[in-house]
Amino acid sequence: MHPLSLLDLAVVRRGQPIAEALHESVILAQDADRLGCFQRLWFAEHHNMSSIASAATSVVIAHIAANTERIRVGSGGIMLPNHSPLVIAEQFGTLAELHPDRIDLGLGRAPGTDQRTLRALRRDPRASDHFPEDIRELQGYLSDASLIPGIDAIPGKGTHVPLYILGSSLYGAQLAAALGLPYAFASHFAPDALRQAMAAYRSGFQPSEQLQQPYAIAALNVIAADTQDEADELYTKVLRARVRSLGARAIPGRAIEDAEMEMLMSSPVAEQARHMLTYTATGDAESVRDYLEEFAELADADELMVTNAAPGLDERRRTLEILAGLADE
Repeated sequence: MHPLSLLDLAVVRRGQPIAEALHESVILAQDADRLGCFQRLWFAEHHNMSSIASAATSVVIAHIAANTERIRVGSGGIMLPNHSPLVIAEQFGTLAELHPDRIDLGLGRAPGTDQRTLRALRRDPRASDHFPEDIRELQGYLSDASLIPGIDAIPGKGTHVPLYILGSSLYGAQLAAALGLPYAFASHFAPDALRQAMAAYRSGFQPSEQLQQPYAIAALNVIAADTQDEADELYTKVLRARVRSLGARAIPGRAIEDAEMEMLMSSPVAEQARHMLTYTATGDAESVRDYLEEFAELADADELMVTNAAPGLDERRRTLEILAGLADE
């Protein structure tokens, strides 16, 4: 088995209190920490999405790290154009001082939201054009020598928090390669350019102080259960929830009623949801193991980043147990 890691989207189920959803993330993190086979646990920056509770990503990471002991905790990712590099260096430098050698900083270029919310974030639409320069500035703040004379990140300076570039296109792959940084591809929802991006990353990689050889992470969804039938039922629930979420974004301010769901399930919205779930391991332990091995070869990945997609806490805890059993084989 390739090394396994986890991406927790801090999912808020329909009608669920946000506090309860975040508490479930703590329970799952503690399970992952106890099981001992997962390399890292990441949370993503998303804004104005009623089903995701990790908008204040560094705050969630701090809470999870404080309630676990071993597992690395980080961002998958921080959308750097939404922030100044200095502020992110201070936030993750603080995390690194509180939890030494346990913090990762994954960085993305997208806004993590829609265009209207982007304006509410006070983000300059051209900020993403400066993504490479912002990464270098951030690296300087976290190293021993800032690139900006007279400006240090405190906390942050000298913590050397490892950086990862996240992406779903050739751009991120080529940038990660040029900077000599690890690369994570978001194939759990954007499957199209996976193989091309991984090939571009490996062929263009330039060694750096952080990393001498390319290191690629590929993300996928996993729905594991004791039987194939149970897993298939869970997949159907996951798909319907994804279709409901996509439909709600198309009609802002109005919830999708149950009566509308059957129409949506045969619409282009459902086709989009199915496509987003292209790389999803669904089944019992044996089926999931086979899928993970095939996917790792397809993606040419050094590590797999699992989104635990099952809809309920008990089902997600069982998924972690099944994955841990595979890792111990």
